[in-house]
Amino acid sequence: AEMAAARLSGTEHRLVSLPLSRIRVIMKSSPEVSSINQDALFLTAKATELFVQYLATYSYKHGRGKEKNALTYTDLSHTAEECETFQFLADILPKKILASKYLKMLEKEKRDGEVREDDEDEEEEDEDEV
Repeated sequence: AEMAAARLSGTEHRLVSLPLSRIRVIMKSSPEVSSINQDALFLTAKATELFVQYLATYSYKHGRGKEKNALTYTDLSHTAEECETFQFLADILPKKILASKYLKMLEKEKRDGEVREDDEDEEEEDEDEV
């Protein structure tokens, strides 16, 4: 097993682009994980790399990437929002909005929340009268 690990670590740079040490740290951050087999580490790294490549390629082909000859964050967030396969990434890749627009949304939500609370108070008062 030690020879396999040594052989793997010698060629890992050619087989996987992602740093195995970082992936090991992420995997160990899970409380259910006590030890990590070298093969499992390598396969997780390779699967992650292939997934990122697929996400990037899909986003490029289905976004405005072809027009601009570039992959943008907007392309990625659009993919997360529109493609069922990637919808689990919607929270990680939210649509970008201007800070001013976001603050207006927060203010509106706050006002709407206050209006709802006032409506509830009126309903409670009506119930007391009956």
